[in-house]
Amino acid sequence: MKAAVVSEFKGALEIKDIPRPTVKAKDILVKIHACGVCHTDLHACHGDWPVKPKMPLVPGHEGVGEVVEVGSEVHHLKLGDRVGIPWLYSACGHCDYCLDGKETLCLDQHNAGYSVDGSYAEYCLAHADYAIKIPEGLTYVDAAPLFCAGVTTYKALKVTDVKPGQWVAIIGAGGLGHLAIQYAVAMGMNVIAVDTGAEKLELAKTLGARHCIDFKKQSPSEAIIELTPGGVHGVVCTAVSQPAFKEAYRSVRRGGACVLVGLPPDEMPIPIFDTVLNGVKVIGSIVGTRKDLQECLQFAADGKVKAITEVKHLEDINEVFADMEKGEITGRIVMAMND
Repeated sequence: MKAAVVSEFKGALEIKDIPRPTVKAKDILVKIHACGVCHTDLHACHGDWPVKPKMPLVPGHEGVGEVVEVGSEVHHLKLGDRVGIPWLYSACGHCDYCLDGKETLCLDQHNAGYSVDGSYAEYCLAHADYAIKIPEGLTYVDAAPLFCAGVTTYKALKVTDVKPGQWVAIIGAGGLGHLAIQYAVAMGMNVIAVDTGAEKLELAKTLGARHCIDFKKQSPSEAIIELTPGGVHGVVCTAVSQPAFKEAYRSVRRGGACVLVGLPPDEMPIPIFDTVLNGVKVIGSIVGTRKDLQECLQFAADGKVKAITEVKHLEDINEVFADMEKGEITGRIVMAMND
């Protein structure tokens, strides 16, 4: 089968012919029809994070497609089912985290396109218990980005504990942020979007943001506090810069939550005195559980959320990565395959 493979950190991906995976008892084999391209894929190929991925590696954790082979112990999925293979490829299922509904914190988890080969390929192996069905009404291209960008922002918003009618700020209106705005609106929150440039801010407004702030023209935290006396009830920071984190933190009212999604290379100092005095919650949020993923997909199937996508192909992946490094991508890139 054809796949994009990286063999060394910071090396170019090569389109290779590699063996089709062998299905074991609890596996399914998925014929990939589309796969989103996530910034995490770039980090994996560059070996940027302390926990290194396997090498050589087939990246990809937003792969969606059709079940073409089913393991002998799999009974809840059948041939022809439309499924996606998310970042959480599998977890142990019996530790405290798994039993408490926090499976994304399992210490014995595997991650698609990181510790196991992912979906930059014509076919991808999946653990049947962690593959998620795609609701009717969603195309493969529309569904793919939701398996990481969608569920990550949806879960982050849940973690803020912001109630319908309350205020939430979304820092960054790009690949993650444009989905966060839509989910927040669908969940009944009042949204303030922070980014720069007329195009991005107009997009945020179109997606339902009540207010849009250009961080190059004014201090976001000062503007937010003026718009919502005391600050927002919660903020989701998708941006990866230290100034963005500082502005996000300063935007939160007493007792509110600052939820971090982006993974910046810098240390982010937290003002402990203010955090304690104001009862501010600083929370890290990583992707989402299978239940979160089902919920976030249903919002999209109901027509309340739609990723802005640009369709490319597997052979374009090195150019896509180059554009990603330069920050020249609006929305999400999705590679169409097997069509």
